[in-house]
Amino acid sequence: METPSTQAPDSIKKLGELIHDVKFAMLTSVHPDGSLRSRPMATQQVEFDGNLWFFTGLNSEKVRELESNPEVNLSYSAPDDQRYVSVSGRANVSRDRKKMEELWNPLLKAWFPRGLDDPDICLLHVDVTHAEYWDSPSSKMVQLAGFIKSVVTGKRLEKPGEHEELDTHSRDKGSKDQGSKDRSSKEPAA
Repeated sequence: METPSTQAPDSIKKLGELIHDVKFAMLTSVHPDGSLRSRPMATQQVEFDGNLWFFTGLNSEKVRELESNPEVNLSYSAPDDQRYVSVSGRANVSRDRKKMEELWNPLLKAWFPRGLDDPDICLLHVDVTHAEYWDSPSSKMVQLAGFIKSVVTGKRLEKPGEHEELDTHSRDKGSKDQGSKDRSSKEPAA
């Protein structure tokens, strides 16, 4: 069953709830040769407002990749909760000292020994344009009951839960794809 998806700002709130306690995401960027490259990144734990922030090295390969193609995808996964989120957006590099001070965590010294004075430190900013999630009950008993029902009845396993696409940019913000329809589904996440 198709229903209109949640629109910004409700989408931003929902997405923030889904990724809040997931510490790491896999960031996928496009290499200049066209291949996709992924690496783990620690999401800065701030209230989600449609933007994601990551500390990185200015001279890193990912920063060079973003110079030729700023489109990225971030994959968040909380398997114990049966929660999976795919986030798309446009990335850019920021050297905004005030923002870095706001987001700084002393544990980051493991990567940047000189702290905020490290000449290679920068922020990777992702302006989230689209997200999609799959969220199912995490109870093993609920999953087991569904599996047994499928085996006994001979019907395909239907995974309980929801799958929805979220539009994080309101139409008046000038999103790129103004003619597209958003989709959401309370159908099983496959």
